[in-house]
Parts: sequence; C-alpha cells; structure tokens
Amino acid sequence: MRPVRTAFAGALLGTFVLAGCGQTGTTASPAASPAASAPAPTGDSAGFPVTIDAGNGKVTLTKKPERIVSLSATHTETLFAIGAGPQVVAVDDQSNFPPEAPKTDLSGFKPNVEAIVAQKPDLVILSDDLDKVVAELGKVNVPVLLQPAATKLDEAYEEIAELGAATGNKAKADEVVTGMKSAMDKLAAEAPKDKKLTYYHELDQTPYAATSQTFIGQVYSMFGLTNIADKAPDAAGGYPKLSAEFVAQADPQLIFLADVKCCQQNKDTLAKRPGWKSLSAIKNDQVILLDDDLASRWGPRVVQLAESIGAAVSKAGAS
Repeated sequence: MRPVRTAFAGALLGTFVLAGCGQTGTTASPAASPAASAPAPTGDSAGFPVTIDAGNGKVTLTKKPERIVSLSATHTETLFAIGAGPQVVAVDDQSNFPPEAPKTDLSGFKPNVEAIVAQKPDLVILSDDLDKVVAELGKVNVPVLLQPAATKLDEAYEEIAELGAATGNKAKADEVVTGMKSAMDKLAAEAPKDKKLTYYHELDQTPYAATSQTFIGQVYSMFGLTNIADKAPDAAGGYPKLSAEFVAQADPQLIFLADVKCCQQNKDTLAKRPGWKSLSAIKNDQVILLDDDLASRWGPRVVQLAESIGAAVSKAGAS
C-alpha cells in the first residue's frame, strides 16, 4: 500500500519513516504470565519465561534478551523509552531516535537475514514480515517478535506493554503507557469542542491523505475535528489519494503536513497547487508543519504529535 510510511498504514502512523511503506496488522493480547506453580525467578531472570501473543503467533522467551536487534523505527523508540536501550545492539537504517540508538545499515524494508544474524541477536523485533524474514530467521533459531503497525491507540499501548514484558522491563513499560494515557486524556479534555473545524492531513504531496478510521485519524478525532478525506471516493481503504480539486472544494480550515522533511512541503508550496491559493487554511495561516517522524510512528512520542495537533486546534478555535 502506497501511503502510510512505517507508521500507520502499513507509518503511526507503520511507520512512515521518510521513505518506506509498512503493513497494517493487529496487535496481540498482553503477554501471558508464568504459571503460578513455577518457582519465583530472581535477578535478571525475573518474569521469565514469558509468552507474547505477537503478530507471528505465540513467542516464548526463556530468558531476558541481551542482544536485541530492532528493524522498526517505532519499536526502537519504544525500547529506549521503556529502559531496554542497553540491551539493543543494532537498529535499522530508519531508526533515528533516540540519537544514541546503535544505527546500522540494516533494513526493515529489505531485510538481509545474513546481516541480521551477524549481529548475534537473541531477539529481533520488527513491524513487517517482508521477504518472509520471520520464517527465515526461525530457520536459524533466532527469536522474532512481529509487532505490526497499530491501527488504534489501544493497540499501541498493548505493544509497548508487550515489549516491556518481552525485554524484562514490564514495570517501566507500564509506567510509560500510564503516562501516555494520562497525557492523551488531558489533551482531549482541553480541546475546544465548540467549533467543528475541518482538516486535511497530508501524507505526501501526491497528495495522499488519511481518513478518521486510521491510527492518525483517530488521534485527530480526539480533538473533535472533521476529516475531509472521509468523503473521498476511495476513502474505504483508509488512505485515499485526493485530487487537488477535491481538496479545493472541501476547503479545510486546517491543513496538517506530514511531508515536510521528506517532500519539502509548506504553505508556499501548497499555494502553488491549482486552486489552493484561496484555501481558508492558507489564507488564515492555518497550515501546520508536523514532524514527519512523529506523524508516522505509533510509539511513546505519539503524545508529542497530539500536543502539536492540540496546539493548532486551540489556536484556530480562539481565532
């Protein structure tokens, strides 16, 4: 599917990291706990063995992984946020946050099994099973967790919790999720609901958009916004390609750009498109430049994305 870079269509939103396409999928239920009759583990073995109901089925980890390879920019962010950073030995070429992540030339879009195995991982985490990499790694007995792009916030929270359980950082992961939920609830409560503002979220300059049914669309819905893409002819797929005429006719009051770094889009470039110069969002200076990465990933930094959206809504609502 063309639109959502690694986050959300699989990206959160996924992940649309500047240049790739991911695949959507469902997340699994929270990790199962060890049997009550098992002896209580201590030290680094606490919480293990643990079974995660992941996108590639039930995955059991017998001990805390110490050499993790992440092939997903979103999951890299999550691993460091939950305290698993010291366990990560390599990340893919799109993982640019946090800066200290051990970035390599490994690719999540064109996975090279030999190169991955050379890192001697005891756990590989990814969001897409491209080129049947899960099965190929299984042939050489490398444990893999497939955690697909989240399609809603609850799935994002579940994945963070699951990664916490899988890496022996459950308490910190639960803390991160609790903090995210609290922050998102606060932002939604503070959003002005008296004005039913319309908006257009641009994935790239072709222009592809995202409907309210997508991960990113659900974040916007927290603020009571009306998505013009919901009425697009091919909206059913979640990521319709809109014509310039469609956007001009819809005349959104807010335009959010998620193609700022990748495609150098801004208010001036939009104004040069046929029929767009007189759009309300352009005339009223309501074109919001989002961080491409935040707008395409579904990890802990989705809160920062929501803060950017909330600030824009509050500004527009006050005008």
